[in-house]
Amino acid sequence: MERESIEYDVVVVGGGPSGLASACKLKQLNPNLSVCLLEKGAEIGSHILSGAVFEPKTLFDLFPEDAKDCPTLKTPVAKDDLYWLTNNNKSIKIPSWLMPKSLHNKGNYIISLGELCQWISEKAMELGVDIFPGFPAQKYLTDESGRVIGIATGDMGIDKEGNQKGTYTPGMDILAKQTIFAEGARGHLGKKLIKEFNLDKGRTPQHFAIGFKEVWEVDNDKHSPGDVVHSMGWPLKGGTSGGGFLYHFDDNRIAVGLIVDLNYSNPSHSPFQEFQQFKQHPSIKQYLESGKRVSYGARAITKGGINSLVKMEFDGGMIVGCDAGTLNPSKIKGSHCALQSGILAAEYINKVLLEENCDFDDLFKSSALYKELYESRNFSAAMHKFGFYLGAAYNFIESNIFRNKLPFTIKDENRDCDSLSLSKSSSIKKYPAPDNILSFDITSSLFLSGTNHEEDQPVHLKLTDASIPLAHNKKLYDEPAQRYCPAGVYEIIEKDGEDYFQINAQNCLHCKTCDIKDPSQNINWVPPEGGGGPNYIGM
Repeated sequence: MERESIEYDVVVVGGGPSGLASACKLKQLNPNLSVCLLEKGAEIGSHILSGAVFEPKTLFDLFPEDAKDCPTLKTPVAKDDLYWLTNNNKSIKIPSWLMPKSLHNKGNYIISLGELCQWISEKAMELGVDIFPGFPAQKYLTDESGRVIGIATGDMGIDKEGNQKGTYTPGMDILAKQTIFAEGARGHLGKKLIKEFNLDKGRTPQHFAIGFKEVWEVDNDKHSPGDVVHSMGWPLKGGTSGGGFLYHFDDNRIAVGLIVDLNYSNPSHSPFQEFQQFKQHPSIKQYLESGKRVSYGARAITKGGINSLVKMEFDGGMIVGCDAGTLNPSKIKGSHCALQSGILAAEYINKVLLEENCDFDDLFKSSALYKELYESRNFSAAMHKFGFYLGAAYNFIESNIFRNKLPFTIKDENRDCDSLSLSKSSSIKKYPAPDNILSFDITSSLFLSGTNHEEDQPVHLKLTDASIPLAHNKKLYDEPAQRYCPAGVYEIIEKDGEDYFQINAQNCLHCKTCDIKDPSQNINWVPPEGGGGPNYIGM
């Protein structure tokens, strides 16, 4: 069977907020453009995971008539609280005047980002965008000059050994005048584009965190719609930065989560276990102890800020949203920034297609997105370079006293994958067994993520050198993949009397943490067969 090809003016890779915004804006600017959008998840929103407290202004700008009726915007933020968890039992409530201004959420909404993306996708289809869920882009296509000319979807119906099954269907080449890559944090094609087109020249290395989220159903007396709680401190310590959140949204649901920066140094550190312990703190436990956990997920977060933001345009296309690094780390928010980056990409590409003179750098630097990211440029680097306490103090002084007007830039030139200390020089972290009331194991958590993959397919977690996990990583770091993965994908088991590095690819949550944190940069995440992965609808 031969591969078929189809042509569009623009193809968008990724059905998150940045990809959907770019597709919608393109059709608003020029209804005659042919635009298609590919999403690797089984449906729009199924791979979308965020807290999420959402700034709605950009959505109102994109849909001035319809956004006011968006069903996702139904829980406005009513109260903001910030706690410093000093240990496993005590906390200090931070006065409002001491909170960083970026953490004040008046006018924002608590939402399910997946549900919002579903709503935007409906608007996109009304505008004439062709949306194809369940079709991951396997690679990008280039012409003889190296210009990107579209993407190729993966073949379906290939077994573990690479042979065609009875269900085999060849992929398709989708050719386009312009291609927009909006894959989210650590997109597999974005990573290749950044390297091939040198898009990170002059930038600091990108920095990431892993974000965990559970949704709980609670009784009326535990639920206060619109309440937002953020935390810092315990259980993260020993140079590990990050923070927790607890959001009361609609239908007696509470979203609880922990964000752990991936520049941590102790190889025995388990972000998943830290999250499970976080829920045991009295400040968090009080809301959950009589409730029921209904869903679980984890996802990498791009948080380097503007210092790590790659050049977004290249010959034949653009890279936008968290694929490029547009999240505002000081606000712990990326959705509105992703929407803005998608809109800017659409405005630029429309001019390119009309053969009008336009410099994207000028367009970007005159935008509200640039202003916002520039003002928060020092946030992450200060936390990384000065540590939690001094970094937090610096960020308060810069934002609340100097109004983000200090005339210098702090940079972190270290990669997250290079931060691990050797096991022999690190303390061993021990975690208590789950109580199955507030804390749980990975197996039961994975069940609540709705994760499903066709088992008889090639492993989508590729090792550049299969010997490295045991010969190098285990020797130096006790193979940290066993602990940084939030889904139990990586195990060292005994096979034929010897250690064996096992990859349980069917467990994968598509969080990309392994691709980021592996100290040997030996793991390459690529998309599995279309439609596989978690199901985060409603989260």
